[in-house]
Amino acid sequence: MVVANWKMYKTLDEALAFLQAFPLEAEGVEDVEVVICPPFISLADFSRRLAGGSLILGAQNMHWEKEGAYTGEISPPMLRELGVRYVIIGHSERRNFFGESDRVVRNKVEAALTYGLFPILCLGENWDQFNNGQTQDVLKNQLLLALEKISPKGELIPNLVVAYEPIWAIGTGTPATGQTASDVAGYLRGLLKELLGGVADNIRILYGGSVNPENILEYVGKPDVDGALIGGSSLKAQSFAEMARAVSGERRG
Repeated sequence: MVVANWKMYKTLDEALAFLQAFPLEAEGVEDVEVVICPPFISLADFSRRLAGGSLILGAQNMHWEKEGAYTGEISPPMLRELGVRYVIIGHSERRNFFGESDRVVRNKVEAALTYGLFPILCLGENWDQFNNGQTQDVLKNQLLLALEKISPKGELIPNLVVAYEPIWAIGTGTPATGQTASDVAGYLRGLLKELLGGVADNIRILYGGSVNPENILEYVGKPDVDGALIGGSSLKAQSFAEMARAVSGERRG
């Protein structure tokens, strides 16, 4: 699985130009779920153009309520109506810049599953926590709180995706090593099994943080890492397609 998180980049015209170029660049990609999460302004146009195709539409955020007096927010049913399948929840930029607490993240995960969306739950530690050996404690706390209201018997649990995105690696050009990503993914897999039982084997775990065409195979080739959540390197059709092809080739190999 490769997910493009475009953040606050691309006007509608720029986004549509990407969408026109990408299929040619990504020719030959098989057995890989390719998800595009553009800004909200592009969702409706993307939904019409992606219908029946292999690209899957995702959103970068949502509110947890069905409707209400929440100026500037987007609800789960609104996303569903547009054909959105995945929604990124708990990204560190939402937590840090917009004050999203673990409680807010928990409410969003629950709402996504309730309304049939597939949450991409982001977890990650900062540089000081990483250096002080607190990574596991931080991630465990984030994961337990995010899934606090989730029943292990829920039919939609396999739709959950977990993304390990160390804050110190996002946009810095200093990614985690493949071994670190693999170790953390294995730890998260163990936690998920404790919480959810055998269904945890079907939950995909992604790595995100300065992923690019040169290093993506360092991550997806490791145990328990099922793909990547990609920021800046997903903005160009050629580089994002190159990464999708690399993951596709790894799976076939």
